Amino acid sequence: MMLSFFDQFISPSYLGIPLIFVSLALPWILFPTPSPRWLNNRLLSLQGWFMSSFTKQLLLPIKPAGHKWAILFTSLVLFLIMSNMLGLLPYTFTPTTQLSLSMGFAAPLWLATVLTGMRTQITHALAHLLPEGTPVPLIPVLIIIETASLFIRPLALGVRLTANLTAGHLLIQLIATAAFVLLPLMPSVAVLTTVLLFLLTLLEVAVAMIQAYVFVLLLSLYLQENV
Repeated sequence: MMLSFFDQFISPSYLGIPLIFVSLALPWILFPTPSPRWLNNRLLSLQGWFMSSFTKQLLLPIKPAGHKWAILFTSLVLFLIMSNMLGLLPYTFTPTTQLSLSMGFAAPLWLATVLTGMRTQITHALAHLLPEGTPVPLIPVLIIIETASLFIRPLALGVRLTANLTAGHLLIQLIATAAFVLLPLMPSVAVLTTVLLFLLTLLEVAVAMIQAYVFVLLLSLYLQENV
């Protein structure tokens, strides 16, 4: 019996073995791999078209020096989409609801963009800490504020992804519990609640895809500032 609604976000384990590694490896297993044939099937063609279109749109505003990140960004968005959507299935676990995992993606990738700017154009990278035309008395304050905003970026990335998915799963759990309780008491209200639950599930599927895209899009914007 579930003691709390938040118990669904605890990393599952079986015989003392954490199953989060299985949930992390599952998205890669489900992706179809290219075959040695000359012509691919419809699924592989659709997957290739999606990956090429997404990569083209994502890297369109970035300078050519940042295009080497294309494989990393495409792999990351596919992994996040699959992880978020697989977590909506019954008896599954969403690894991206763990803040440690989201921060594990956000912090190193954000740091990599910052180090890229420091290595290639350190003057331009440091210029972001002090806007042009700032009055002299405000220079120390603005440097502190801009530095704080720079270091908050990875926290915002990780918390945004985790919070949106956690809120959606909690809302689905609450409405499903309400529908289950109301079924023997008020069947008509329970049916309306079930319809609302179905619509909310569709919305959560869209949120799972959008949050994966937003995560990678913000990383690309951080990269754009440093190349």
